[in-house]
Formats: sequence, structure tokens, C-alpha cells
Amino acid sequence: MPTSQSACDTELPPRLLKRWPIGAPSGAPSPVAERPGRRRWRVDTADGAYLLTEYAGVDRRAVLFQHAVTTGLDAAGLPVLAPVPARGGRTLVSSAGRAYALHPWVAGRRRDGLELTFAQCERLGELLGRLHAELDRLTPPVQQSMLIPTPRAADAIAAVDRMLDALPGDGTDFDALTARRLRERRELLVEFADHQPPEIEACTVGHLHGAFHAGNLRYGGAGNVTAVLGWDALTTGPVAGEVVRAAASLFASDDEPGIDLDRVRAFVRGHRTAFPLDAGQIQSAVHRAWWERLCDVAPLRQRYLGDGRAGDRASAGPAGLVAWWSAHLDRTLDLFASPYTDVPDETPAYG
Repeated sequence: MPTSQSACDTELPPRLLKRWPIGAPSGAPSPVAERPGRRRWRVDTADGAYLLTEYAGVDRRAVLFQHAVTTGLDAAGLPVLAPVPARGGRTLVSSAGRAYALHPWVAGRRRDGLELTFAQCERLGELLGRLHAELDRLTPPVQQSMLIPTPRAADAIAAVDRMLDALPGDGTDFDALTARRLRERRELLVEFADHQPPEIEACTVGHLHGAFHAGNLRYGGAGNVTAVLGWDALTTGPVAGEVVRAAASLFASDDEPGIDLDRVRAFVRGHRTAFPLDAGQIQSAVHRAWWERLCDVAPLRQRYLGDGRAGDRASAGPAGLVAWWSAHLDRTLDLFASPYTDVPDETPAYG
């Protein structure tokens, strides 16, 4: 039976929702999926639905900065949900020793990047470019030359060797598959060991969304983006890096490893219209993104040596993409940057 302390830990303060100028709740708030360090509830009222978030161990300065940014992006007409100010004007409310924020409930549905037409891919890239442009306007300048931590192939090879040594060796087909996949990655690491990108690069840097992928996008019935979520990942770094990471995530296939490069070109072309970079920055970002995936052996450990040893598509996709990307490295370097190098008439058909 729960104690009074545990009840206090799980129940909302009784008058909390009265702190915001919203309609009376039509029922008790409904818990929704939690995220690390926070609990969340859906609140239904006569004037609409809201998402209430409770923060544990909150960095108030970071959350308030995020709120200021998303409020500015919303005011600029971008599909970003600003927090609802409380009656006193604050966006982060304290009650019973905890911090809370309220946002409008998100409308729309998720879509896989491979479902999008070329025109929709270009509009999505333009949206990311508009976000970058507005972030640049809203936030303080970021140093223009950055030392970027770069993983070492030797460290990744050593990690693979430790995983090979840790194999049970009981002769099962799965163990044989595991050993083969680990050796394949080791061979790639040895083959491309001299392809490490430089640790110091001069590039356009700024504040970034930090997690621009399909899970943080919601679409309306006409295919337009109704909300960009996930702003707790707000960070700084090379802008080209976010463009490349977003494209590689949005347009990669789990079923048949590879990246849809035609959709990537449309996406990068759209971004260029709103926040121009240059071919060199895009190619450097492609090189770095590929290298980081090559040296990241954590997905292999999760898939083959983790608790769920049968593996899943979430861990299989990133691992399978590495071999494809390594085999097509020159092509990806060229095609990711092609919107900056192609003549205007040589563009794919739109649909």
C-alpha cells in the first residue's frame, strides 16, 4: 500500500492548474509517456487540450532560455509550440518544490521521411533553414571556429575486440552472426582508419534544434508540418552538421540499408533557400557524420550483446547503414552537396 510520501510524489498539487488562465479541466489530468527527468499529463479543458510537464532537478536557466527561444519562434510564425504563460506571466511555475510548464496539446500525426514527396522534402528542409535563421536572430552569437571532439578508429577497434572477447561462444547461430557483424565493423575501421576528419574546422555555427528527426515532427492532413517538438535538445554546433544529421535520419531506410539521396538533395536545396551555407561545409559535415557512425559501436553492443539479444530495428538500422555509407562515401559527399554545385536546371522531378 503506498505511503503518504509516495502519494505526494505521484499526485499533482491540488490548485496547480489554477495558476494558468485556462478553462476548468473537464476531468483529472491523464498521464502520458514520461521522458527522462520529467513527468507529463494531458489536461482537457473547455477551451482546448494542454500538455503539463513536471521537471525533476530542473536547470531553471536552461528551461527558461528554451522557453524564450520557442516563444520567439512561435511569434515568428514557425510551427513551434510556445509555453502558456501563467497568470503572473511566468512560463515555469514552482509548486510544492517542483517546477511545471504548460504547452498547447500537439495536433497532427507522425510521418516517415520516406513517405514525403520531393516537394515536401524541400519544404521540410526550408523549414529547418527558417528555424536556423530565426535561431540566429533570437540567440547570442556563438564562436565561429570550434574544436570538435573526434572519435578515434583505434578506440573503436579496441571496443570491438573487447566485444568479440565477451561473446559466449556457445556455438549458436546468433553468436556466429554476432561475431561476423563485429568482424565486419572491425574490417571497415581498419580500412578507413586514415579517413578521420580534422578536429578543428572553420564553419558556420549557432544554436540548433538538436534532434530534428521524424519523431519530433507532426504533420497536418495536407502534409504540412504542424509542430516541431523536442526543444529540450536545444544546443549549439555547426549548422551544416544538423542539416546532414537530419537528412540522414529522415531519409534512411531500416529495411534495406541506405539513404534516399534524391530526397536528401531536395531537403538540402530547401535549407539552402532559407539559410545558405556552402558545398565545403556540407561535405565536411557528411564526412564527420559518417565517421562518427563508423566509430560508434554502441548500436552493435545493444543489438548483439545487450539485454534484448534478439535485436530490434532501432538498433539494426544505424548499424546496417554504416556499411552502406562506407561503400558509397564519395557518392554521398557529392550528392549531399549537389544543391550548391548543380546548375539550376538539373534538378529531379517533383511529385
